[in-house]
Amino acid sequence: MSSFKIDLSTAVVFVAVEPKHKVINRETGEVAIDRETGAKMVTIGLTVADEGEANLYTVSVPETGIQSGLVPGMPVAVTGLRARDWENTFNGEKRFGIAFRTVAITPLNPVAAGAES
Repeated sequence: MSSFKIDLSTAVVFVAVEPKHKVINRETGEVAIDRETGAKMVTIGLTVADEGEANLYTVSVPETGIQSGLVPGMPVAVTGLRARDWENTFNGEKRFGIAFRTVAITPLNPVAAGAES
């Protein structure tokens, strides 16, 4: 399936929900693995504000692209954000949506991210 780049050059992006492992099987606790790098996958909630509007997106990222210490409210830089549509059938019901994935998410001010108040 094809994916599309998302331009965040004029947006302000904040962490809304802390990163957590992307579980693909709730019964076993199996975590998704990135096919390209072999790293465990993580999801993070991001608020993207642009042109007077803000939206919350759940974004997947390889664990190697996430720095520790990302907390809600922290401004971040997002590298290589892409979107792709998906469709599947679950219990006979068709579902569809848009999945978001990025290469890395880093604090905009790394010094402040590690500093104690």
